[in-house]
Amino acid sequence: MAFTGPLEDRIAIREVMETYAYGVMTKDAEVWAATWADDAYWALPEYPDLGGFEGKKAIVDAWVGSMEVYGLDDMTRPMVYLANPGRIEVDGDKAIATTFTIEIYQHPETGETVHTNGHYEDELAKIDGKWVFTRREYRIFHERRD
Repeated sequence: MAFTGPLEDRIAIREVMETYAYGVMTKDAEVWAATWADDAYWALPEYPDLGGFEGKKAIVDAWVGSMEVYGLDDMTRPMVYLANPGRIEVDGDKAIATTFTIEIYQHPETGETVHTNGHYEDELAKIDGKWVFTRREYRIFHERRD
């Protein structure tokens, strides 16, 4: 079954996914950073030039840099980023999840509008009573450029 474990934990994990999306849409680094564990890993195998980032500081620094060049209307507006859970499986203070994403942004080099559908395979932990991502691995399953 795609959704297992206590409902309270599953709702809290969904809120982590949605907080992450809110941080992207508002370009709020503090909000976005709050979704990560200190020793987290962010894997981006679809972007070989980026690879992955280890540790919250490296993750947040990389994200802040990317938000400087990924937006809409020549960076006058933030990118569109929506997230929806496909599964959340809680086992004690650990969980795995799949987050489906929709992204719309202006390609920083070509100026094309990019519509991307992807998903994260997530690992989370409940640390000091709060759910955070310990690992996220992103994959694209559809992309269109206009």
